[in-house]
Amino acid sequence: MSSTINAVTGGGEAERTYQMSLFLRKLGVDCHVLTLDTGLPVDRVDFLGPNKVTVIPCLFQRFLIPKPSFFLINSLVKNSDIVHLIGHWTILNALAYLSARLNKKKYVVCPAGALPIFGRSKFIKFIYNFIIGSSIVRNASTCIAVTDSEIQSFANYGVNLNKIKIIPNGIAPLDFTSKDNQGFRLKHGLGDTPFILFVGRLSFIKGPDLLLNAFMSIASQFPNLKLVFVGPDAGMLSELKAIIKRSGVGDKVFFLGYLGGDEKSQAYHASTLLVIPSRQEAMSIVVLEAGVCSAPVLMTNQCGFNVLESEGAGWVVPASIDGLLNGISSALSDPDLLEETGKNLKGLVLEGFSWGEIVKKYSDLYTKILDN
Repeated sequence: MSSTINAVTGGGEAERTYQMSLFLRKLGVDCHVLTLDTGLPVDRVDFLGPNKVTVIPCLFQRFLIPKPSFFLINSLVKNSDIVHLIGHWTILNALAYLSARLNKKKYVVCPAGALPIFGRSKFIKFIYNFIIGSSIVRNASTCIAVTDSEIQSFANYGVNLNKIKIIPNGIAPLDFTSKDNQGFRLKHGLGDTPFILFVGRLSFIKGPDLLLNAFMSIASQFPNLKLVFVGPDAGMLSELKAIIKRSGVGDKVFFLGYLGGDEKSQAYHASTLLVIPSRQEAMSIVVLEAGVCSAPVLMTNQCGFNVLESEGAGWVVPASIDGLLNGISSALSDPDLLEETGKNLKGLVLEGFSWGEIVKKYSDLYTKILDN
């Protein structure tokens, strides 16, 4: 159950739902996805086979309001063994929760970092939690945290610690084998000089403005350095362009929009350093994608993956302009260390974060819940 599996607009939630469901099917689990129509391409409607993805029309994408469909949702829940809710701030999850309670079905929740009231619409989120959101979390058979740092978020909702299980995000390594550094650079006019890469929605929570301001402060220190933003606009593009216009670094900053498939893989491989400047995130899927491409990564300490630094697989810095500025300057000043951290990150990701292994933990969890 996920509000979106649209790769363009859905971000990590969409990719997590898609990959998890796909690999559960490969494992032999009969999986059915319920989602909203937020402009789904054909391949995402049929990716599990015929009639395995149910799409409800979305009436208002800003708040992901579905067309009234409780009888359809209730039928799907009634015919399932267990319900898996992904995300948190959605009417779709609320309707599925009500149906699960009505039919006495066991369910799990995986908010994947969405529990804190952060960013826009704080009052609406408070009301949602008061009416139903907190109950959805507290009444789950199991609450799934993607990192140990998310445990406290569940505890803040009154969840007993013995109901929390940590299952991290995963990666499909074969999706990121395409590499064409020269072709990618030529297509996007990047030349042969180094570039910092940002991958994600251009939204406040992802911190692209923090990265842009940090980049402007070190532009003179690294005069050949470029900054490349990859991802759809989620409300900040005009603001970022206004900052650039005032700064005079317009010829060094590139907005490529959403890239998927081979082009996304090529972006990681061609980059000098991937920077994840998020203000709040449970566990960045982007770091896993970069990792299988051996791309060096610098991220903020709000991304839920601080093990990066202790394993010598990247840099973790404060979520601020100064934190990013100092971290980027340090990383780029040692090319040999850049290459080493990229290799270390690839080893770390391949060893513990392959979806083929991660979904076995989900399958075992479902079996355990149903047997109790």
